[in-house]
Amino acid sequence: MGILSISEGWVYTQIGGGEGTKDGEWLQISQFPTTVHVELLKAKRIPDPFIGLHEWDVQWVGEAKWAFKTTFQVAEQDLALQNADLVFEGLDTFANITLNGTKILDSHNQFISYRVPVKSNLKVGDNELVLEFESAFRKGRDTEKEHGKLNLWNGDSSRLYVRKAQYNYGWDWGPILMTVGPWKPISLHTYNARIVDVRIRSTVAEDLSISLSVDVEVDSRLPDITCTVSTELGNLNKEFGSTYTIQRIAINNGFGHVEYRYPPGHVELWYPVGYGNQPLYNIGVRLLDETGELDSTTKKTSFRRARIVQEKLVDQDGLSFYFEINGIRLFCGGSNWIPADSFLTTMTRERYYDWLKLMVDGNQNMVRVWGGGIYEADDFYDVCDELGLLVWQDFMFGCGQYPAHDAFVDSVREEAEQNVKRLRHHPSVVIFAGNNEDYQIAESLKLDLDYSDEKSDFRKTNFPARYIYERLLPEVTERLSDIYYHRGSPYSGHGKPTTDATYGDIHQWNVWHGSQEPWHNWDILAGRFVSEFGMQALPNIRTVDYWLGDNKTERYPQSRINCNHNKADGFERRLELYLVENFKHAFDMESYVYYTQIMQAETLASAYRLWRRNWKGPGKEYTAGALVWQINDCWPVTSWAIADYFLRPKPAYFSIARELAPYTVGMTRKEHRTSPDETSAATFTIETRLEIWGTNSTLTERHVRLEVTAFDLQDAAWRDNWVEEVALQPNASTELWAGSLPGQPTRVKLSEVPKAIVVSARLLDSDGTVLARYSNWPEPFKYITFPPPDDVGLVAKVSSDGETVELSVKRPVKGVILDVERDDAKWSDQAIDLVPNDPQTVRVSGLKGREVRVRYLGDGSA
Repeated sequence: MGILSISEGWVYTQIGGGEGTKDGEWLQISQFPTTVHVELLKAKRIPDPFIGLHEWDVQWVGEAKWAFKTTFQVAEQDLALQNADLVFEGLDTFANITLNGTKILDSHNQFISYRVPVKSNLKVGDNELVLEFESAFRKGRDTEKEHGKLNLWNGDSSRLYVRKAQYNYGWDWGPILMTVGPWKPISLHTYNARIVDVRIRSTVAEDLSISLSVDVEVDSRLPDITCTVSTELGNLNKEFGSTYTIQRIAINNGFGHVEYRYPPGHVELWYPVGYGNQPLYNIGVRLLDETGELDSTTKKTSFRRARIVQEKLVDQDGLSFYFEINGIRLFCGGSNWIPADSFLTTMTRERYYDWLKLMVDGNQNMVRVWGGGIYEADDFYDVCDELGLLVWQDFMFGCGQYPAHDAFVDSVREEAEQNVKRLRHHPSVVIFAGNNEDYQIAESLKLDLDYSDEKSDFRKTNFPARYIYERLLPEVTERLSDIYYHRGSPYSGHGKPTTDATYGDIHQWNVWHGSQEPWHNWDILAGRFVSEFGMQALPNIRTVDYWLGDNKTERYPQSRINCNHNKADGFERRLELYLVENFKHAFDMESYVYYTQIMQAETLASAYRLWRRNWKGPGKEYTAGALVWQINDCWPVTSWAIADYFLRPKPAYFSIARELAPYTVGMTRKEHRTSPDETSAATFTIETRLEIWGTNSTLTERHVRLEVTAFDLQDAAWRDNWVEEVALQPNASTELWAGSLPGQPTRVKLSEVPKAIVVSARLLDSDGTVLARYSNWPEPFKYITFPPPDDVGLVAKVSSDGETVELSVKRPVKGVILDVERDDAKWSDQAIDLVPNDPQTVRVSGLKGREVRVRYLGDGSA
């Protein structure tokens, strides 16, 4: 086989001329693959849509027609082979393709690749390839006129008819940037016979023995084709011993099959991060005839036993919904993933690695690829395999009442088959989900949705895409893979609506959206698996200044540019609702960044803390996962992301990392009001109760020392301290203590203001190492009279090598954020709570001798 990459000599033009190019003007591209916005930006034909209000200055790009063309050379020996195919790995989205003046393809789906036989169209020497792209937006509007307007959340309703990344149409965190162009490679394949498909199927039994089969599909009209299947068994990432097995198999009617069996322990299994190694194995396939090798391919894979367990629980209704890998039950703490750029061709393996490594460094073990973006690049899944990140993979349907007419269904079937085949060999991919929130759309609109109906076709109903989610996608997934299929996210199953928190997964948006509950109610807003929840915060001040450009007059929170860089409806009211309920805060730009970030850090840490408490051991997996919305951004913006577009972590990233550490300690305080006289509202007592628990994600019991110290913010001399030896149960939370809040008198009148008691809890190893710490503060914070800054005695001492900062205080301090002037430094921790006699050390890189600036609640800024 010969493969010619067609990546050189490309030029592009706006068909008919316009703002991008003059009529007949062709511009040289800067890279390939590419899309129009990327090229126009580099040619300085458009302003940067990430800055100011320029997003609205480039809307014409997605509504214009564009052409790309190149000339490539074909040699006589290439045409001597029986077959020649042009392979288009990805076209965004509607393209008319001609080769040497003859039309060879009309593309219609961004998510699929096209292989076109072109031998009869080729000639020796120069061959001209032309790609003419229609506007996906206009095409969608035309299709919508034909089939009818449907309902959705986010974006233009015409997107529902277009198999294109839905976030391009705008979302409540993303801009409207309708990309267009050849966004994946194009190549010419010449061959006599080729390998069409390799299916690697491994089954890990309960005793961890392995059955491996390799199925090979071949496109050939040649007789006597054989196939050599080679397996290299050994961790390709580390220095492990390898065994190499080769088997020759005959190809009959285009198919070949080979099987291997390995006893327990013969092959190293793949484990999620924190539970073992991530060995990767090569499965190589060579296609041979009497003349030699005709084609070859190599796939990496691994072996693991992955299950989603839905079983009855002890003392609670419903069923569990937890992931089990190689017999290990997992609490999945992680994030949702959106495309990491509005312009996907700018993504590199390095950028993917940096994002996913950030998750692993933050103690996360699962990433959910959300259904309004793309089936991610191979690099994304390769990195997840290498790092041990589990992948929850949505199919690309998001927040809509999608159609199911014949042409649409046929396109979706091809899309599903191609992407299931592409992803099925990745050990990291452990679940396919049919859609994002489409069942919630149906519930909210009261569409035809009888959850007890398991037989209908659904295409004649007003929720026709149910055919896709319950008939097409499960059939494709089951036929082509061994990966668990879940009909949607959220989805309860068992005849229950998506809001039933006792089954399946839920999206818990009653904080921020919905009923806008206080974040302190996360414990009663739990579910079996919370696959979405979140809180907004502004990004790093440097990111804000980036999108403001040189416009300093807009450098205040409510400015037009800042509002354009927050796409969430009602964000002003919702941000301020949660701020004003909980904080005294200031409105200058730096302060607004600080207070929204601390609010986000408190909100999200509380969710992980309270839900991880619900992971109580076998039969008590009451909450088995929490995936925050979201880890990343596609442009510089204020959003729910815990790290901004430039990979700058927000404080919430660090507060979440602490709550997902192998060992944690948690506390909650609640007021209990009792009345001895049922006929009286004036006679009562209020007792403040404190509960303490610990978590242990390791598989062995851990004996530790629980140290609890209480402080009175108004009485520096008062302390209450006690120590207790405790045992943390393996892979579970353990209740450690419950009682009255130390130092807090029982109240008998509402006019009696409770004391501002701060309680610090630490888990200490036998050598005094701090395994976990957490400080519980009275809330809301707005009622606290903080000690004067001079009395706090906060010291940030930089080490002589400039690589660490030691923090210490004389009085308790909440929400410490470290920063420097000018360029950012990288910190190992943020949103830190400090108490006396418990200094904390933060690692830093890039300090370069600069003074460390410190902010905290009660620092005098509000």
